[in-house]
Amino acid sequence: MSLDELQGAPERDAEVPPTSTRRTGGWAALRPLLLRMHFYAGLLIAPFLFLAAATGLLYAGSWQAERILYSHELTVDSVGERALPLSAQVKAAQGAAPEGKVLGVWPAPEAEATTRVIMENPGLGEGETLTVFVDPYTADVRGQLTTSGDALPLRAWLSEFHASLQLGEFGRNYSELAASWLWVVALGGLALWIGRRRARKADLVLPDRKASGRRKTLSWHGAVGLWAAAGLVGLSVTGLTWSNYAGENIGQLQDRLGGATPSVAAKLKPGAGPDGGDEHAGHVMPDGMEMPPPAPVTDVGIDKAVAAARAAGVTESLRVTLPAKGKGYVVKETDKTLPVHLDSVAVDPADGRVMDELRFADYPLLAQLTRFGIDLHMGLTFGIANQIALAALAVAVMFLVVWGYRMWWMRRPTKESRLSVGRAQPRGAWRRLPVTVLLPFACVTAVVGWFVPLLGISLAAFLVIDLAAGFVAGRRRAAA
Repeated sequence: MSLDELQGAPERDAEVPPTSTRRTGGWAALRPLLLRMHFYAGLLIAPFLFLAAATGLLYAGSWQAERILYSHELTVDSVGERALPLSAQVKAAQGAAPEGKVLGVWPAPEAEATTRVIMENPGLGEGETLTVFVDPYTADVRGQLTTSGDALPLRAWLSEFHASLQLGEFGRNYSELAASWLWVVALGGLALWIGRRRARKADLVLPDRKASGRRKTLSWHGAVGLWAAAGLVGLSVTGLTWSNYAGENIGQLQDRLGGATPSVAAKLKPGAGPDGGDEHAGHVMPDGMEMPPPAPVTDVGIDKAVAAARAAGVTESLRVTLPAKGKGYVVKETDKTLPVHLDSVAVDPADGRVMDELRFADYPLLAQLTRFGIDLHMGLTFGIANQIALAALAVAVMFLVVWGYRMWWMRRPTKESRLSVGRAQPRGAWRRLPVTVLLPFACVTAVVGWFVPLLGISLAAFLVIDLAAGFVAGRRRAAA
C-alpha cells in the first residue's frame, strides 16, 4: 500500500529505454505499471485520504460522546414501574413545543431511556427536525434538540464534517474522491507488497524490526496495509453508496439487479382513514341535492397502533411514523446490531388492523448486503467493537499516508545540493504489457472510470499531466 514505488525503483524519471520496451508477460510486466500508478495515486490522493480518515475517526467516537454530552436528554433520573401511554407522552411534548407538528414517535428502547417525539418545526433547515425527549414514566420533558435523522447535534455535525468538511455539496466531492481511490490504492499496494521478494515469509505479515531507514518504514507500511486492506476496500465500497455521482450509478445498478430496498405498503384505500377523503364528497345528486360528506373516521391512536405492531412481532427499538394524508401508521424496528431486527408493519388508523407486513428476511439479498455494509461503515452492526475497528482503520490510514510520504522523502537524491524528492517509476511501463493483457486492462479501466466518475476524471487528469511532463522532459533532453 506504498505511496512510493517501493524500494529498488530507478531514481531517474525518464522514459523506459528502447531495450526495455519489449512485451513481457506475467507479474514482471504488470508490476512497473502498478508502481507508477500507485505512486501518483498515493502522492496526489493521500491528502484526501488523510482528511477522510481523520474526520472518520472523530465520527467513530461520536456515538459514545453523544451518550455523555446528551445524557440528560437521553436518560431518565429513575426507572418507574410502568411507562405511561405513548399518547400521554406525545401530549406532553406538544405542550413543550406547541408550534411543532408531530411526525413520529420513538418509544424508549431501554428501561432507562427517554421517548423521542419527532416534530416538524418552523425555522429548521432541510433535513432537520425538532426532537423532544420525554420521561416515559412521568411525562416530564427532559429537553429539546435539533436533530438530523437519529443523529443529535454533535454527531450530525461530525457526520457532515466527514462527508463534506462542512462545505456543502461542493465539499462532498472530497469524500467521493477519497472513496473512489481508496480501493485502488489499497488493492494496488496489496499486490505490490505480496509480489515483493523477501527472505522470510514472516516479513509479509509482520514488520521487520531489524531493518533500518527506508526499508524499516516500508516494512511497517506494507505489513499494516496488508492487515487493513480488506477493511479499507469495504469502507471504500460502502462509502461510495452515499456519494453523489457513483452513488447514483450504484443505486441504478442495484435497482436493475432487483436489489432495491423494499418498503411496507402504508397507502389507505380511497375514503379510508383520517383526511382520506371520499370521491363522492360534495358531489351534486341527480335531484339537485348535494351529497353530504362522510363522517370522519376515528383514529385508533398511537397506543393501539403500536400494540397491533407488537402483536405482529415488531417489538425491538420501534420508530412510529404518524399517519399522513392517505396513509396509515408505519411501525418499524431499528435494531441494527446482530442479530438485526428490521421488520416493519403498516397499521390502518381506522380500526388498528395490520395492512401490510415486511420482514427483513424477505429483503432481496443485495438489499440485505447493502444494509449490512452501510451499518458496518457507520459502526452499528457490532456496537462498540465495530466503532473501535473503524477507529483502528482510520488511524491505520493516517499512518500509511505518513509512512508513504516519508519513504518518498527518504528516496530523494541526497547528493544534489538543491531540494529534491523521490522520483516515480520510469514512463512507458504500459508498452511492456502483452496485448492480451493491455486491451482488457484498458477496457476495465474505462468502464470503472465511467461508473465511478470522479475516479475516471482524476485518472484522466493524471494521464494528461503525466504526458505533458513527459513531453517537456523530452524537449529538454533533446535540447541538451
